[in-house]
Amino acid sequence: MDITLLIAAAIKIGVFIGITMTFVSICVIFERRFSAIIQDRVGPNRTMIPLSILGFKKDFALPIGGLTQPVADGLKFILKEDFTPSYVRTVFFWLAPVFVVVPALLTMAVVPFGSPMEFGDTVIPMAVADLNVGPLFIFAIASLSVYGITLAGWASNSKYPFFGGVRACAQMISYEIALGLSIIPILMFFGGLNLGHIVEEQVKNGWLLLPLWNEGGFIIGSGYWGQENVIQRLLLLIPLGISFVIFTTSIFAETNRMPFDLPECETELVGGYHTEYSSMKFALFFMGEYAAMVVGSALIVTLFFGGWSIGFGIDGLLPTGAWWVSLIHIGCFLTKVTVFILFFILVRWTIPRFRYDQLMNLGWIVFFEAALINVFLAALVIAYPSIGFMGFIVGFIILAIASVLLILIAKGTTKKPSATAV
Repeated sequence: MDITLLIAAAIKIGVFIGITMTFVSICVIFERRFSAIIQDRVGPNRTMIPLSILGFKKDFALPIGGLTQPVADGLKFILKEDFTPSYVRTVFFWLAPVFVVVPALLTMAVVPFGSPMEFGDTVIPMAVADLNVGPLFIFAIASLSVYGITLAGWASNSKYPFFGGVRACAQMISYEIALGLSIIPILMFFGGLNLGHIVEEQVKNGWLLLPLWNEGGFIIGSGYWGQENVIQRLLLLIPLGISFVIFTTSIFAETNRMPFDLPECETELVGGYHTEYSSMKFALFFMGEYAAMVVGSALIVTLFFGGWSIGFGIDGLLPTGAWWVSLIHIGCFLTKVTVFILFFILVRWTIPRFRYDQLMNLGWIVFFEAALINVFLAALVIAYPSIGFMGFIVGFIILAIASVLLILIAKGTTKKPSATAV
């Protein structure tokens, strides 16, 4: 095997782990400062180095605001007493946090975080594993985190953590179905499952939800409107936009983020599935949630907003394969991911928590049906050049009738909670 590829693989693994774990730490300070801005208060701004424990008169504050807060949090988790209750199922109790954090880190391995780099005749893709089944790998590995959360509740051998684990299992399985169905129109449009190729197609033809330029850099000009399939491309924005809404909302539910954090709803379940955990075992649950949020943001950027692409035709002006171009694209990718992380935090601190019946109805009665109908709508638009205008109209009428019947059947299966229910 080429030694260049081995060295490149080792570097990429280090970079991907470093980026993911760094973003987990950054998310903590983002969460605290952003929530402070929303609530019009002062966030962490003076975390100090505790020199007083060494005999000095006072602690030392670095002039960098609260950026040392993640370091303080990490040290706090490491130094706190690691208490394991005597009544828990010990082996599974210790394994559960690992099952939560490891899948969240593994799924990032197939996400392309920069343009391919060339060393002589060797082309090195900027992804740890350039798989042709990237989305399937992500869903397969990400679904394993359900076992960690459920195992944590069961191994705690206490009813309240167990309830939290069962809630998490039901919630995450429910929204995984909508999550998988929502990206089928995207895969149909690109005709493949390789995330690197999906990004490259967006570099040439415009981002999936912002197709306003092409490789030549034309923005709503003759170069764009002169394309033969421009009307079909614009019609596809409807099912692709629906996919974006369903996918993004399902990511919130998959990561147990507000307003879908019912598995750890402290007012009903004490602290949720991790009630009995402390020290670094609790920190792993904490890290797993933020790592899943980073991966979710990276997936949204990759599928819908061009991944590492700068856009506006700028990518076509840069030389292909140069190392400094890859660094620019990595910076662009991380900037987009940061924007979506801030969006996740904004939603958490502005939208109240759902009731559990509302959460499940949204997943099974709304998103499942909407995602399924959206698959057929996208297929209809993609098939338009082959079936013609009349075929499109007939297919649309049949789809509309089937959608109405499906909605009526779904509504008939739901029951409103009683006014006297506790």
